[in-house]
Amino acid sequence: MYGRRPYLVGHQEFAALYGVEPQMVGQWLSPSRGALDPATAIVVSGVRYWPLGFAARYGTTTPRFKQVHVRVKERLISEQGEGWEADLGDELPAIVGQHEIIELFHLPSQGTLASRIAAGGFPKADWLLSGSMLWLLDTVIEAVPELRASARSLSWDVDEKVAAALREGTYDGPGSVVLTRGRHARKAS
Repeated sequence: MYGRRPYLVGHQEFAALYGVEPQMVGQWLSPSRGALDPATAIVVSGVRYWPLGFAARYGTTTPRFKQVHVRVKERLISEQGEGWEADLGDELPAIVGQHEIIELFHLPSQGTLASRIAAGGFPKADWLLSGSMLWLLDTVIEAVPELRASARSLSWDVDEKVAAALREGTYDGPGSVVLTRGRHARKAS
């Protein structure tokens, strides 16, 4: 590894790599199309994200070759700063979003965390992908002393069971699954 953070993409960035609308990624994921296996993504706060290496290689794995836009890939790497290019989800370190952070600290509400982030009292996000902030679990845990020092009433105690599950890839709490929407959701019920 060359840096702490692997390069990642969300739906918007994945779509930009191939010059399509973000909704197309959802269509590739749809069971009726089956062009993109959902297991290739990691789920953070109920949203799918892919390692950039996989996303850039995806076009070569489809029945109809899709050309990746190299300049878009270069831009994504530049925007994400120093990092490394993973290909598979199991190569990734533990990554968290707001749902996992709330569970990790047993915060009383999402508003508590959102207010802290908006006020600049939470570590800067490691990624901003498809409009969502993501952090390395280590970034959040390393910030605990500063969070405690500036806290008025929250203890910022890490639930070690949640942290271990996030590290081991066995976390099944809030945000660990994507909620299916649309016609596929109706079929599932």
